[in-house]
Amino acid sequence: MFSRLREDLANVLEHDPAARSKWEVLTCYPGMHALWLHRFAHAAWLRGFHWVGRFTSHVARMLTGVEIHPGATIGHRVFIDHGMGVVIGETAVVGDDCTIYQGVTLGGTSLYRGTKRHPTLGRGVVIGAGAKVLGGFEVGDGAKVGSNAVVVKPVPAGATAVGNPARIVAADDKANREREAKAEQIGFTAYGVTRDLDDPVSKALHGLLDHAVETDRRIRVLVEKLVAAGICVEGTAKAEDAFDPQGLGKMVD
Repeated sequence: MFSRLREDLANVLEHDPAARSKWEVLTCYPGMHALWLHRFAHAAWLRGFHWVGRFTSHVARMLTGVEIHPGATIGHRVFIDHGMGVVIGETAVVGDDCTIYQGVTLGGTSLYRGTKRHPTLGRGVVIGAGAKVLGGFEVGDGAKVGSNAVVVKPVPAGATAVGNPARIVAADDKANREREAKAEQIGFTAYGVTRDLDDPVSKALHGLLDHAVETDRRIRVLVEKLVAAGICVEGTAKAEDAFDPQGLGKMVD
């Protein structure tokens, strides 16, 4: 239990720049409180104490503004940011390392008992504020759902879905993976936005990311040529470490 608690605290401190201390997260983050209460409710639900599970989730909703059905399955290091208005249905599955923002609904479209009515989120999925994911389908590993999107169909791994009804605007291709890797390296993570949106700030940021990826590629090629020619340059021998995450230049072998 305490290992999961430490894991949760470390996860919030890593992903939320507003978090200043473990004590602050422990006492002031309703998303974490909702998850901790859900674990008790889920354990009771699995053991057949359905009323206890439902009553615990009801209390959690009053205290945190987050409603998680005790039958839902929640993975490790899940971060519910802000939390208010989040609803997670009975048959929903949330994978490890997912991030869910305020106002999100993981809901169902079927009224049949005993069926998979709610979505399954893969590992590392990001659901933007106000998004609705409705149905018993899968959202693939690493996918992103934009703010206020309404998703009623499966989302492939690594893709980004936006709009109402949601459409795929960023597929899991090599260029997109490189852009996402660079964004993570320099500390920029989006709420499920893509370069195809009209927001000029979004376009500028993605343009900078593309430029950084291309610059790294050219430096890597130059370093490999120098090494092949027997020219030694002071520093590390890894071409991919030509620049550190903060953008400070490094010389390489």
